[in-house]
Amino acid sequence: MNRKVSNPLALAVLSYLSRGPMHPYDMVRTLRDNADGRSVKFTPASVYMVVQQLAKAGFVAEHETLRTGMRPERTTYALTEAGREEWHRWLRELIEDPRHEYPQFVVALSLLAALPPGEVADLLRERSHRVAQVRAQTQAMINEAVGAGLAPLFLVDEEYRVALLDAEAAFLERLIERISDSENGWAGPWTEHLNQAYLP
Repeated sequence: MNRKVSNPLALAVLSYLSRGPMHPYDMVRTLRDNADGRSVKFTPASVYMVVQQLAKAGFVAEHETLRTGMRPERTTYALTEAGREEWHRWLRELIEDPRHEYPQFVVALSLLAALPPGEVADLLRERSHRVAQVRAQTQAMINEAVGAGLAPLFLVDEEYRVALLDAEAAFLERLIERISDSENGWAGPWTEHLNQAYLP
């Protein structure tokens, strides 16, 4: 479905506005406080820009403009009925419909054969080590949050990250083995391919 505003940050903004009117500055602070940067890319400027796009699309509207002392005016925004419908529709769609995504590692995998097999195996081992570190850090964060009383429901995105990291670790282990196996590995044919491909 083609959306009037398709930036994932817009979905997060709609979600926070569903709780009540907010100023863009408060949205930025809330995004930071909730560590939403792990899920969506944002800067203060991008939040303000998304709010303007949502307003133009009719999904949010100016709610109140206040001035305190000599400070600039502060305009809060509220979710419109169309915005609430769009938020629900968009969220439901993301949950039920698997979409093709374009992670950068997939690009690297598609071009793997351009590097020597021994170098690739070493790079993959280093990646595997770093994946294990990120996995440990993420799991520790989950454990700490649960220990502090946060319901696991609000950590399901982090649990999904752990599951993806586990899947990647298993994939990397198999791939390194397929490259490095001295009897049936890919190193021989791979090296031959490189020698032929880069003949003067």
